[in-house]
Amino acid sequence: MNQDHIHKTTTLLIDGFENYILHFNELTSHAPEHFKKRDWASMKETHRKRLVLYKDQVFATRAKLIDLLGEKYASLDLWNASKANYSLSIQKRKDKELAETFFNSVVRKTFPLKGIKEKIMFVHEGYNACDIHPEEKLYFSYPAHWGLQKIIRTIVSDFDFDVPYMDKEADIQFLVKAIREVVLTRYEATENTTTQVLKSVFYRNKAAYLIGRTYIGGKWMPFIVPLLHGPKGIFIDTLIFDPKIMAHLFSFTRSYFMVDVEIPSQMVSFLNSVITHKQIHELYNAIGFNKHGKTEFYRDFLNHLKQSQDQFIVAQGIKGMVMTVFTLPSYNIVFKMIKDYFEPPKNMTRQEVKNKYKMVGLHDRVGRMADTHEFEGFHLPVDRIDANLMNELRNTVNSHLEFREKDLIIKHVYTERRMVPLNLYLDTCTLEEAKQAVEEYGDAIIQLAKANIFPGDMMTKNFGVTRQKRVVFYDYDEIEFLTDMNFRWKPKPESYEQIYAAEPWYEIKANDVFPEDFKRFMIGRIDIKDHFYQYHEKLFNPDYWISIQNRIKAGEWIHALPYPNHIRFRPEEEV
Repeated sequence: MNQDHIHKTTTLLIDGFENYILHFNELTSHAPEHFKKRDWASMKETHRKRLVLYKDQVFATRAKLIDLLGEKYASLDLWNASKANYSLSIQKRKDKELAETFFNSVVRKTFPLKGIKEKIMFVHEGYNACDIHPEEKLYFSYPAHWGLQKIIRTIVSDFDFDVPYMDKEADIQFLVKAIREVVLTRYEATENTTTQVLKSVFYRNKAAYLIGRTYIGGKWMPFIVPLLHGPKGIFIDTLIFDPKIMAHLFSFTRSYFMVDVEIPSQMVSFLNSVITHKQIHELYNAIGFNKHGKTEFYRDFLNHLKQSQDQFIVAQGIKGMVMTVFTLPSYNIVFKMIKDYFEPPKNMTRQEVKNKYKMVGLHDRVGRMADTHEFEGFHLPVDRIDANLMNELRNTVNSHLEFREKDLIIKHVYTERRMVPLNLYLDTCTLEEAKQAVEEYGDAIIQLAKANIFPGDMMTKNFGVTRQKRVVFYDYDEIEFLTDMNFRWKPKPESYEQIYAAEPWYEIKANDVFPEDFKRFMIGRIDIKDHFYQYHEKLFNPDYWISIQNRIKAGEWIHALPYPNHIRFRPEEEV
Protein backbone atom coordinates (compact mmCIF):
# COMPACT_ATOMS: atom_id res chain seq x y z
CA MET A 1 0.00 0.00 0.00
CA ASN A 2 1.41 3.39 -1.03
CA GLN A 3 2.01 5.32 2.22
CA ASP A 4 2.03 8.62 0.38
CA HIS A 5 -1.50 7.96 -0.89
CA ILE A 6 -2.64 7.06 2.63
CA HIS A 7 -1.14 10.21 4.08
CA LYS A 8 -2.59 12.47 1.36
CA THR A 9 -6.00 10.79 1.63
CA THR A 10 -6.05 11.39 5.37
CA THR A 11 -4.94 14.99 4.93
CA LEU A 12 -7.64 15.70 2.36
CA LEU A 13 -10.31 14.16 4.59
CA ILE A 14 -9.24 16.13 7.64
CA ASP A 15 -9.01 19.33 5.61
CA GLY A 16 -12.52 18.70 4.28
CA PHE A 17 -13.91 18.14 7.76
CA GLU A 18 -12.15 21.15 9.23
CA ASN A 19 -13.42 23.31 6.38
CA TYR A 20 -16.95 22.12 7.12
CA ILE A 21 -16.64 22.86 10.86
CA LEU A 22 -15.06 26.24 10.19
CA HIS A 23 -17.92 27.35 7.94
CA PHE A 24 -20.53 25.74 10.22
CA ASN A 25 -19.25 27.73 13.19
CA GLU A 26 -18.95 30.89 11.13
CA LEU A 27 -22.57 30.70 9.99
CA THR A 28 -23.72 29.88 13.51
CA SER A 29 -21.83 32.87 14.89
CA HIS A 30 -24.03 35.24 12.85
CA ALA A 31 -27.18 34.31 14.82
CA PRO A 32 -26.59 36.74 17.75
CA GLU A 33 -26.11 39.63 15.35
CA HIS A 34 -29.24 38.73 13.38
CA PHE A 35 -31.19 38.55 16.65
CA LYS A 36 -29.75 41.87 17.81
CA LYS A 37 -30.73 43.63 14.57
CA ARG A 38 -34.04 41.80 14.18
CA ASP A 39 -32.76 40.76 10.78
CA TRP A 40 -35.05 37.78 10.39
CA ALA A 41 -34.48 37.39 6.65
CA SER A 42 -30.75 36.93 7.23
CA MET A 43 -31.44 34.56 10.13
CA LYS A 44 -33.52 32.39 7.80
CA GLU A 45 -30.95 32.51 4.98
CA THR A 46 -28.05 31.70 7.32
CA HIS A 47 -29.94 28.68 8.61
CA ARG A 48 -30.59 27.49 5.06
CA LYS A 49 -26.93 27.91 4.09
CA ARG A 50 -25.86 25.85 7.08
CA LEU A 51 -28.22 23.03 6.15
CA VAL A 52 -26.64 22.52 2.72
CA LEU A 53 -23.07 22.99 3.93
CA TYR A 54 -22.36 19.38 4.93
CA LYS A 55 -23.36 17.68 1.70
CA ASP A 56 -21.51 20.28 -0.36
CA GLN A 57 -18.32 19.69 1.61
CA VAL A 58 -18.61 15.89 1.37
CA PHE A 59 -18.94 16.04 -2.42
CA ALA A 60 -16.10 18.56 -2.70
CA THR A 61 -13.83 16.31 -0.63
CA ARG A 62 -14.77 13.24 -2.63
CA ALA A 63 -13.99 15.09 -5.89
CA LYS A 64 -10.54 16.04 -4.60
CA LEU A 65 -9.87 12.43 -3.61
CA ILE A 66 -10.81 11.17 -7.06
CA ASP A 67 -8.46 13.72 -8.63
CA LEU A 68 -5.68 12.60 -6.29
CA LEU A 69 -6.15 8.84 -6.45
CA GLY A 70 -7.73 8.12 -9.82
CA GLU A 71 -9.10 4.58 -9.92
CA LYS A 72 -7.41 3.81 -6.58
CA TYR A 73 -10.07 5.87 -4.77
CA ALA A 74 -12.32 2.75 -4.82
CA SER A 75 -9.68 0.51 -3.21
CA LEU A 76 -10.92 -1.11 0.02
CA ASP A 77 -7.35 -1.66 1.16
CA LEU A 78 -6.61 2.04 0.75
CA TRP A 79 -9.66 3.03 2.77
CA ASN A 80 -8.90 0.47 5.46
CA ALA A 81 -5.40 1.89 5.92
CA SER A 82 -6.66 5.46 5.65
CA LYS A 83 -9.25 4.83 8.34
CA ALA A 84 -6.56 3.71 10.77
CA ASN A 85 -4.41 6.73 9.94
CA TYR A 86 -7.38 9.11 10.14
CA SER A 87 -8.43 7.66 13.50
CA LEU A 88 -5.01 8.40 14.98
CA SER A 89 -5.07 11.92 13.55
CA ILE A 90 -8.40 12.87 15.17
CA GLN A 91 -7.94 11.24 18.58
CA LYS A 92 -7.32 14.51 20.40
CA ARG A 93 -10.14 16.42 18.72
CA LYS A 94 -13.03 17.45 20.94
CA ASP A 95 -15.41 16.79 18.04
CA LYS A 96 -13.95 13.49 16.91
CA GLU A 97 -17.35 11.80 16.67
CA LEU A 98 -18.32 14.37 14.03
CA ALA A 99 -15.03 13.78 12.24
CA GLU A 100 -15.77 10.05 12.17
CA THR A 101 -19.18 10.70 10.63
CA PHE A 102 -17.63 12.93 7.97
CA PHE A 103 -15.23 10.11 7.07
CA ASN A 104 -18.18 7.71 6.86
CA SER A 105 -20.10 10.10 4.60
CA VAL A 106 -17.25 10.27 2.10
CA VAL A 107 -16.94 6.47 2.18
CA ARG A 108 -20.68 6.07 1.59
CA LYS A 109 -20.51 8.33 -1.45
CA THR A 110 -17.63 6.20 -2.73
CA PHE A 111 -19.40 2.86 -2.14
CA PRO A 112 -23.08 3.89 -2.21
CA LEU A 113 -24.59 0.38 -2.24
CA LYS A 114 -21.85 -1.62 -0.52
CA GLY A 115 -23.42 -1.31 2.90
CA ILE A 116 -21.72 -0.73 6.22
CA LYS A 117 -18.22 -2.19 6.37
CA GLU A 118 -16.59 -2.05 9.78
CA LYS A 119 -13.10 -2.32 8.33
CA ILE A 120 -13.40 0.95 6.44
CA MET A 121 -16.01 2.84 8.50
CA PHE A 122 -16.57 4.02 12.06
CA VAL A 123 -19.63 1.94 12.95
CA HIS A 124 -19.76 1.64 16.75
CA GLU A 125 -17.64 4.53 18.02
CA GLY A 126 -19.59 7.81 18.20
CA TYR A 127 -21.05 9.49 21.27
CA ASN A 128 -20.44 6.66 23.73
CA ALA A 129 -16.73 6.60 22.88
CA CYS A 130 -16.19 10.36 23.38
CA ASP A 131 -13.82 11.59 26.06
CA ILE A 132 -15.22 13.15 29.24
CA HIS A 133 -14.26 16.83 29.42
CA PRO A 134 -14.47 19.19 32.43
CA GLU A 135 -17.75 21.10 32.44
CA GLU A 136 -16.73 24.30 34.24
CA LYS A 137 -16.57 26.32 31.03
CA LEU A 138 -19.89 24.98 29.77
CA TYR A 139 -22.21 26.87 32.11
CA PHE A 140 -22.56 29.68 34.63
CA SER A 141 -23.15 28.58 38.25
CA TYR A 142 -25.29 30.46 40.79
CA PRO A 143 -25.20 29.30 44.45
CA ALA A 144 -28.39 29.35 46.50
CA HIS A 145 -26.95 31.55 49.29
CA TRP A 146 -27.03 34.51 46.89
CA GLY A 147 -30.80 34.61 47.22
CA LEU A 148 -33.37 34.43 44.48
CA GLN A 149 -33.33 38.12 43.51
CA LYS A 150 -29.55 38.23 43.09
CA ILE A 151 -29.47 34.96 41.16
CA ILE A 152 -32.07 36.14 38.66
CA ARG A 153 -30.47 39.58 38.28
CA THR A 154 -27.08 37.97 37.68
CA ILE A 155 -28.45 35.56 35.10
CA VAL A 156 -30.07 38.42 33.20
CA SER A 157 -26.88 40.50 33.33
CA ASP A 158 -24.69 37.53 32.26
CA PHE A 159 -26.51 37.36 28.94
CA ASP A 160 -25.96 40.70 27.26
CA PHE A 161 -27.62 40.86 23.84
CA ASP A 162 -26.29 44.40 23.31
CA VAL A 163 -29.87 45.61 22.95
CA PRO A 164 -31.98 47.47 25.55
CA TYR A 165 -34.62 45.48 27.38
CA MET A 166 -38.21 46.53 26.94
CA ASP A 167 -38.60 46.40 30.74
CA LYS A 168 -35.78 44.53 32.45
CA GLU A 169 -37.06 45.02 36.00
CA ALA A 170 -40.48 43.66 35.08
CA ASP A 171 -38.81 40.62 33.46
CA ILE A 172 -36.78 39.95 36.60
CA GLN A 173 -39.86 40.05 38.78
CA PHE A 174 -41.79 37.84 36.35
CA LEU A 175 -39.05 35.21 36.72
CA VAL A 176 -38.88 35.56 40.51
CA LYS A 177 -42.63 35.16 40.79
CA ALA A 178 -42.68 32.10 38.51
CA ILE A 179 -39.91 30.37 40.47
CA ARG A 180 -41.61 31.06 43.79
CA GLU A 181 -44.93 29.70 42.52
CA VAL A 182 -43.66 26.64 40.68
CA VAL A 183 -40.50 25.59 42.54
CA LEU A 184 -40.34 27.08 46.03
CA THR A 185 -43.89 26.03 46.87
CA ARG A 186 -42.76 22.41 46.41
CA TYR A 187 -39.10 22.41 47.43
CA GLU A 188 -36.95 24.26 49.92
CA ALA A 189 -33.54 25.59 48.92
CA THR A 190 -30.61 24.20 50.93
CA GLU A 191 -26.85 24.67 50.99
CA ASN A 192 -26.63 22.06 48.21
CA THR A 193 -28.99 23.97 45.93
CA THR A 194 -27.30 25.43 42.87
CA THR A 195 -28.38 26.70 39.47
CA GLN A 196 -26.50 26.16 36.21
CA VAL A 197 -27.24 27.91 32.92
CA LEU A 198 -25.50 27.03 29.66
CA LYS A 199 -23.29 29.88 28.46
CA SER A 200 -24.30 29.24 24.87
CA VAL A 201 -27.57 30.83 23.78
CA PHE A 202 -29.85 28.74 21.57
CA TYR A 203 -31.20 30.77 18.64
CA ARG A 204 -34.02 29.70 16.35
CA ASN A 205 -36.29 31.81 14.17
CA LYS A 206 -37.12 35.00 16.11
CA ALA A 207 -36.28 33.65 19.57
CA ALA A 208 -33.27 33.12 21.84
CA TYR A 209 -33.34 30.49 24.57
CA LEU A 210 -31.41 30.10 27.83
CA ILE A 211 -31.24 26.51 29.04
CA GLY A 212 -30.44 25.58 32.61
CA ARG A 213 -31.12 23.38 35.61
CA THR A 214 -31.43 23.81 39.37
CA TYR A 215 -30.43 21.15 41.87
CA ILE A 216 -33.17 21.19 44.49
CA GLY A 217 -35.14 18.58 46.39
CA GLY A 218 -32.41 16.01 45.72
CA LYS A 219 -32.74 16.20 41.94
CA TRP A 220 -32.09 18.42 38.94
CA MET A 221 -35.03 20.54 37.84
CA PRO A 222 -34.52 21.78 34.25
CA PHE A 223 -35.86 25.03 32.86
CA ILE A 224 -35.84 27.06 29.65
CA VAL A 225 -36.08 30.86 29.37
CA PRO A 226 -37.24 32.13 25.94
CA LEU A 227 -36.39 35.71 24.97
CA LEU A 228 -37.90 37.66 22.10
CA HIS A 229 -36.80 40.88 20.42
CA GLY A 230 -39.72 43.09 19.53
CA PRO A 231 -39.97 46.68 18.30
CA LYS A 232 -39.72 47.91 21.92
CA GLY A 233 -36.62 45.85 22.76
CA ILE A 234 -35.64 42.51 24.26
CA PHE A 235 -38.04 40.84 26.67
CA ILE A 236 -38.25 37.54 28.54
CA ASP A 237 -41.35 35.82 27.24
CA THR A 238 -41.87 33.08 29.83
CA LEU A 239 -40.20 30.52 32.08
CA ILE A 240 -40.71 26.88 31.11
CA PHE A 241 -40.56 24.04 33.63
CA ASP A 242 -43.02 21.63 31.98
CA PRO A 243 -40.96 18.70 30.58
CA LYS A 244 -43.49 18.15 27.78
CA ILE A 245 -43.13 21.71 26.54
CA MET A 246 -39.34 21.50 26.83
CA ALA A 247 -39.35 18.26 24.85
CA HIS A 248 -41.47 19.94 22.19
CA LEU A 249 -38.89 22.74 21.87
CA PHE A 250 -36.44 20.00 20.87
CA SER A 251 -39.01 18.10 18.81
CA PHE A 252 -38.39 16.26 15.54
CA THR A 253 -40.93 18.70 14.08
CA ARG A 254 -38.75 21.74 14.84
CA SER A 255 -35.89 23.32 12.91
CA TYR A 256 -32.39 23.02 14.33
CA PHE A 257 -30.99 25.56 16.76
CA MET A 258 -28.15 27.94 15.96
CA VAL A 259 -25.92 27.53 19.03
CA ASP A 260 -22.21 27.87 19.69
CA VAL A 261 -20.88 24.39 20.55
CA GLU A 262 -17.26 23.81 21.49
CA ILE A 263 -17.55 20.15 22.51
CA PRO A 264 -20.62 18.52 20.91
CA SER A 265 -20.69 15.41 23.13
CA GLN A 266 -20.45 17.57 26.24
CA MET A 267 -23.33 19.77 25.13
CA VAL A 268 -25.41 16.71 24.27
CA SER A 269 -24.66 15.20 27.68
CA PHE A 270 -25.92 18.32 29.45
CA LEU A 271 -29.02 18.49 27.29
CA ASN A 272 -29.67 14.82 27.92
CA SER A 273 -29.91 15.60 31.63
CA VAL A 274 -32.36 18.41 30.93
CA ILE A 275 -34.47 17.13 28.01
CA THR A 276 -34.67 13.60 29.38
CA HIS A 277 -37.23 12.24 26.90
CA LYS A 278 -34.99 12.83 23.90
CA GLN A 279 -32.58 10.29 22.46
CA ILE A 280 -28.95 11.11 21.75
CA HIS A 281 -29.43 11.30 17.99
CA GLU A 282 -32.33 13.74 18.42
CA LEU A 283 -30.17 16.07 20.52
CA TYR A 284 -27.37 16.08 17.92
CA ASN A 285 -30.04 16.97 15.36
CA ALA A 286 -31.33 19.77 17.57
CA ILE A 287 -27.95 21.52 17.85
CA GLY A 288 -27.44 21.41 14.09
CA PHE A 289 -25.30 18.29 13.64
CA ASN A 290 -28.06 16.37 11.92
CA LYS A 291 -25.69 14.24 9.84
CA HIS A 292 -24.10 12.91 13.00
CA GLY A 293 -27.60 12.59 14.43
CA LYS A 294 -28.34 10.34 11.47
CA THR A 295 -25.25 8.27 12.34
CA GLU A 296 -26.30 7.96 15.99
CA PHE A 297 -29.80 6.98 14.88
CA TYR A 298 -28.39 4.22 12.69
CA ARG A 299 -26.26 2.91 15.58
CA ASP A 300 -29.31 2.88 17.81
CA PHE A 301 -31.25 1.06 15.08
CA LEU A 302 -28.53 -1.61 14.74
CA ASN A 303 -28.50 -2.13 18.50
CA HIS A 304 -32.26 -2.43 18.55
CA LEU A 305 -32.20 -5.03 15.78
CA LYS A 306 -29.83 -7.17 17.86
CA GLN A 307 -32.06 -6.90 20.93
CA SER A 308 -35.42 -7.49 19.24
CA GLN A 309 -37.08 -10.32 17.33
CA ASP A 310 -40.23 -8.83 15.79
CA GLN A 311 -40.66 -8.45 12.05
CA PHE A 312 -40.95 -5.44 9.78
CA ILE A 313 -44.54 -4.98 8.65
CA VAL A 314 -46.62 -2.67 6.48
CA ALA A 315 -47.36 0.50 8.48
CA GLN A 316 -50.91 1.12 9.65
CA GLY A 317 -53.08 3.56 7.75
CA ILE A 318 -54.42 4.00 4.24
CA LYS A 319 -51.82 3.04 1.65
CA GLY A 320 -50.45 6.04 -0.18
CA MET A 321 -50.32 6.47 -3.95
CA VAL A 322 -46.72 7.72 -3.90
CA MET A 323 -44.98 6.10 -0.93
CA THR A 324 -44.75 2.57 0.44
CA VAL A 325 -44.45 2.78 4.22
CA PHE A 326 -43.38 0.08 6.66
CA THR A 327 -42.25 -0.16 10.26
CA LEU A 328 -40.82 -2.37 12.99
CA PRO A 329 -43.50 -2.50 15.72
CA SER A 330 -40.96 -2.40 18.55
CA TYR A 331 -39.16 0.65 17.11
CA ASN A 332 -40.76 4.10 16.91
CA ILE A 333 -39.80 4.80 13.28
CA VAL A 334 -41.41 4.38 9.86
CA PHE A 335 -39.53 3.72 6.63
CA LYS A 336 -40.85 5.44 3.50
CA MET A 337 -39.96 4.46 -0.06
CA ILE A 338 -40.98 6.18 -3.28
CA LYS A 339 -42.98 3.79 -5.43
CA ASP A 340 -41.91 2.62 -8.88
CA TYR A 341 -45.22 3.78 -10.35
CA PHE A 342 -47.75 6.31 -9.08
CA GLU A 343 -51.44 5.62 -9.26
CA PRO A 344 -53.67 8.22 -10.97
CA PRO A 345 -54.30 11.07 -10.45
CA LYS A 346 -50.67 11.40 -9.32
CA ASN A 347 -48.57 12.40 -12.33
CA MET A 348 -45.31 13.56 -10.76
CA THR A 349 -41.86 12.04 -11.16
CA ARG A 350 -39.69 10.34 -8.59
CA GLN A 351 -37.28 13.29 -8.65
CA GLU A 352 -40.11 15.72 -8.01
CA VAL A 353 -41.04 13.78 -4.87
CA LYS A 354 -37.43 13.85 -3.68
CA ASN A 355 -37.37 17.60 -4.31
CA LYS A 356 -40.42 18.01 -2.07
CA TYR A 357 -38.65 16.22 0.77
CA LYS A 358 -35.58 18.37 0.21
CA MET A 359 -37.79 21.46 0.30
CA VAL A 360 -39.11 20.44 3.72
CA GLY A 361 -35.59 19.74 4.95
CA LEU A 362 -34.54 23.30 4.12
CA HIS A 363 -37.68 24.95 5.45
CA ASP A 364 -38.86 26.04 8.88
CA ARG A 365 -41.00 23.11 10.05
CA VAL A 366 -42.76 25.24 12.74
CA GLY A 367 -43.49 22.16 14.84
CA ARG A 368 -45.89 20.82 12.20
CA MET A 369 -43.77 18.79 9.77
CA ALA A 370 -41.75 15.69 10.62
CA ASP A 371 -37.99 15.67 10.16
CA THR A 372 -36.63 12.89 7.96
CA HIS A 373 -33.32 11.16 7.38
CA GLU A 374 -32.49 10.01 3.87
CA PHE A 375 -30.54 6.77 3.40
CA GLU A 376 -29.03 4.98 0.42
CA GLY A 377 -28.02 1.33 0.55
CA PHE A 378 -29.97 0.65 3.75
CA HIS A 379 -29.59 -2.98 4.89
CA LEU A 380 -32.34 -5.06 6.50
CA PRO A 381 -32.14 -8.75 7.46
CA VAL A 382 -34.40 -10.70 5.09
CA ASP A 383 -35.58 -13.08 7.83
CA ARG A 384 -37.03 -10.12 9.77
CA ILE A 385 -39.34 -9.02 6.94
CA ASP A 386 -42.95 -10.16 7.17
CA ALA A 387 -44.21 -12.05 4.10
CA ASN A 388 -47.01 -9.53 3.45
CA LEU A 389 -44.51 -6.68 3.56
CA MET A 390 -42.16 -8.52 1.23
CA ASN A 391 -44.98 -8.90 -1.29
CA GLU A 392 -45.83 -5.22 -0.93
CA LEU A 393 -42.21 -4.22 -1.51
CA ARG A 394 -41.87 -6.44 -4.58
CA ASN A 395 -45.13 -5.09 -6.00
CA THR A 396 -44.50 -1.39 -5.40
CA VAL A 397 -40.76 -0.64 -5.04
CA ASN A 398 -39.07 -3.63 -6.65
CA SER A 399 -36.63 -1.54 -8.67
CA HIS A 400 -35.17 -0.17 -5.42
CA LEU A 401 -34.48 -3.58 -3.89
CA GLU A 402 -31.31 -5.64 -4.05
CA PHE A 403 -30.91 -9.01 -2.36
CA ARG A 404 -27.52 -10.12 -1.13
CA GLU A 405 -27.03 -13.24 1.00
CA LYS A 406 -29.13 -12.66 4.13
CA ASP A 407 -29.70 -8.95 3.54
CA LEU A 408 -32.19 -6.86 1.66
CA ILE A 409 -30.49 -3.69 0.42
CA ILE A 410 -32.86 -0.77 -0.06
CA LYS A 411 -31.37 1.66 -2.53
CA HIS A 412 -33.24 4.71 -1.25
CA VAL A 413 -35.42 5.22 1.83
CA TYR A 414 -36.54 7.95 4.24
CA THR A 415 -36.88 7.37 7.98
CA GLU A 416 -39.34 9.35 10.05
CA ARG A 417 -40.83 9.27 13.54
CA ARG A 418 -43.86 6.99 13.72
CA MET A 419 -47.19 8.60 14.56
CA VAL A 420 -50.80 7.44 14.68
CA PRO A 421 -52.50 8.52 11.44
CA LEU A 422 -55.07 11.16 12.32
CA ASN A 423 -57.88 9.37 10.45
CA LEU A 424 -57.31 6.21 12.54
CA TYR A 425 -56.99 8.22 15.74
CA LEU A 426 -60.35 9.89 15.08
CA ASP A 427 -61.96 6.49 14.51
CA THR A 428 -61.22 5.31 18.05
CA CYS A 429 -60.74 8.32 20.36
CA THR A 430 -63.33 9.90 22.67
CA LEU A 431 -65.41 12.90 21.69
CA GLU A 432 -63.27 15.28 23.75
CA GLU A 433 -60.07 13.83 22.33
CA ALA A 434 -61.51 14.17 18.84
CA LYS A 435 -62.39 17.83 19.41
CA GLN A 436 -58.86 18.53 20.59
CA ALA A 437 -57.41 16.63 17.63
CA VAL A 438 -59.38 18.51 14.98
CA GLU A 439 -58.53 21.82 16.64
CA GLU A 440 -54.87 20.76 16.38
CA TYR A 441 -55.43 19.66 12.79
CA GLY A 442 -56.67 23.09 11.77
CA ASP A 443 -53.96 24.81 13.81
CA ALA A 444 -51.35 22.74 11.97
CA ILE A 445 -52.67 23.82 8.57
CA ILE A 446 -52.75 27.49 9.64
CA GLN A 447 -49.24 27.42 11.11
CA LEU A 448 -47.90 25.78 7.97
CA ALA A 449 -49.59 28.47 5.90
CA LYS A 450 -47.96 31.19 8.00
CA ALA A 451 -44.62 29.49 7.28
CA ASN A 452 -45.43 29.72 3.55
CA ILE A 453 -46.32 26.03 3.17
CA PHE A 454 -49.54 24.83 1.54
CA PRO A 455 -49.94 21.09 2.28
CA GLY A 456 -51.83 20.35 -0.93
CA ASP A 457 -53.56 17.13 0.08
CA MET A 458 -55.05 18.05 3.47
CA MET A 459 -56.94 14.83 4.13
CA THR A 460 -56.59 13.52 7.69
CA LYS A 461 -54.73 10.41 6.51
CA ASN A 462 -51.76 12.65 5.71
CA PHE A 463 -51.46 13.91 9.28
CA GLY A 464 -50.25 12.08 12.36
CA VAL A 465 -50.84 12.37 16.11
CA THR A 466 -47.76 12.38 18.36
CA ARG A 467 -47.48 10.98 21.88
CA GLN A 468 -48.22 14.48 23.16
CA LYS A 469 -51.42 14.59 21.06
CA ARG A 470 -49.94 17.14 18.69
CA VAL A 471 -51.01 16.91 15.03
CA VAL A 472 -48.19 16.84 12.48
CA PHE A 473 -48.18 16.78 8.68
CA TYR A 474 -46.06 14.04 7.09
CA ASP A 475 -47.08 13.58 3.44
CA TYR A 476 -44.98 15.95 1.34
CA ASP A 477 -45.51 14.93 -2.27
CA GLU A 478 -48.05 17.70 -2.97
CA ILE A 479 -46.77 20.57 -0.83
CA GLU A 480 -46.24 23.96 -2.46
CA PHE A 481 -45.21 27.39 -1.30
CA LEU A 482 -48.34 29.20 -0.17
CA THR A 483 -47.36 32.26 -2.17
CA ASP A 484 -47.54 30.18 -5.38
CA MET A 485 -51.20 29.32 -4.87
CA ASN A 486 -54.23 31.22 -6.16
CA PHE A 487 -57.02 31.23 -3.56
CA ARG A 488 -60.43 31.93 -5.07
CA TRP A 489 -64.06 32.25 -4.16
CA LYS A 490 -66.22 29.90 -6.21
CA PRO A 491 -68.08 31.82 -8.93
CA LYS A 492 -71.83 31.99 -8.39
CA PRO A 493 -73.89 30.18 -11.05
CA GLU A 494 -76.09 32.43 -13.16
CA SER A 495 -78.10 29.94 -15.17
CA TYR A 496 -79.90 26.63 -14.86
CA GLU A 497 -77.18 24.93 -16.91
CA GLN A 498 -74.48 26.22 -14.59
CA ILE A 499 -76.36 25.19 -11.43
CA TYR A 500 -76.76 21.59 -12.58
CA ALA A 501 -73.55 21.22 -14.57
CA ALA A 502 -71.83 17.85 -13.99
CA GLU A 503 -68.40 19.53 -14.13
CA PRO A 504 -67.29 23.01 -13.04
CA TRP A 505 -68.43 25.47 -15.68
CA TYR A 506 -65.66 27.95 -14.84
CA GLU A 507 -61.96 27.73 -15.71
CA ILE A 508 -59.69 26.16 -13.09
CA LYS A 509 -55.93 26.55 -13.39
CA ALA A 510 -53.28 24.28 -11.89
CA ASN A 511 -52.66 26.29 -8.70
CA ASP A 512 -56.22 27.46 -8.11
CA VAL A 513 -57.58 26.62 -4.64
CA PHE A 514 -61.18 26.95 -3.47
CA PRO A 515 -61.21 26.91 0.36
CA GLU A 516 -65.01 26.67 0.37
CA ASP A 517 -64.59 23.09 -0.89
CA PHE A 518 -62.39 22.02 2.05
CA LYS A 519 -65.49 21.05 4.06
CA ARG A 520 -66.20 18.23 1.62
CA PHE A 521 -63.18 16.14 2.65
CA MET A 522 -61.52 17.47 5.81
CA ILE A 523 -63.49 15.72 8.55
CA GLY A 524 -65.44 12.48 8.19
CA ARG A 525 -66.50 11.94 11.81
CA ILE A 526 -70.04 13.31 12.05
CA ASP A 527 -70.12 14.27 15.74
CA ILE A 528 -67.19 16.69 15.43
CA LYS A 529 -67.82 18.23 12.02
CA ASP A 530 -69.77 21.21 13.31
CA HIS A 531 -67.23 21.83 16.07
CA PHE A 532 -64.40 21.84 13.51
CA TYR A 533 -66.26 24.09 11.08
CA GLN A 534 -67.01 26.63 13.81
CA TYR A 535 -63.60 26.50 15.50
CA HIS A 536 -61.72 26.89 12.21
CA GLU A 537 -64.28 28.86 10.22
CA LYS A 538 -61.58 31.05 8.64
CA LEU A 539 -60.03 28.00 6.91
CA PHE A 540 -62.91 28.07 4.43
CA ASN A 541 -62.54 31.76 3.60
CA PRO A 542 -60.27 32.56 0.62
CA ASP A 543 -59.72 36.09 1.93
CA TYR A 544 -58.08 34.67 5.06
CA TRP A 545 -55.58 32.69 3.00
CA ILE A 546 -54.91 35.71 0.79
CA SER A 547 -54.25 37.84 3.87
CA ILE A 548 -51.54 35.40 4.97
CA GLN A 549 -50.08 35.44 1.46
CA ASN A 550 -49.94 39.23 1.50
CA ARG A 551 -48.10 39.30 4.82
CA ILE A 552 -45.50 36.85 3.52
CA LYS A 553 -45.11 38.66 0.21
CA ALA A 554 -44.57 41.89 2.14
CA GLY A 555 -41.51 40.30 3.75
CA GLU A 556 -43.01 39.42 7.12
CA TRP A 557 -41.76 36.31 8.90
CA ILE A 558 -44.75 35.18 10.94
CA HIS A 559 -43.35 33.69 14.13
CA ALA A 560 -44.90 30.48 15.48
CA LEU A 561 -44.33 30.16 19.22
CA PRO A 562 -43.31 26.61 20.26
CA TYR A 563 -45.17 26.89 23.55
CA PRO A 564 -48.75 27.82 24.54
CA ASN A 565 -49.65 31.49 24.48
CA HIS A 566 -51.29 31.29 27.91
CA ILE A 567 -47.97 30.66 29.70
CA ARG A 568 -46.41 33.89 28.35
CA PHE A 569 -45.74 36.74 30.76
CA ARG A 570 -47.21 39.18 28.22
CA PRO A 571 -49.60 37.15 26.01
CA GLU A 572 -50.49 40.18 23.91
CA GLU A 573 -46.91 41.12 23.01
CA GLU A 574 -45.94 40.52 19.37
CA VAL A 575 -42.59 40.30 17.57
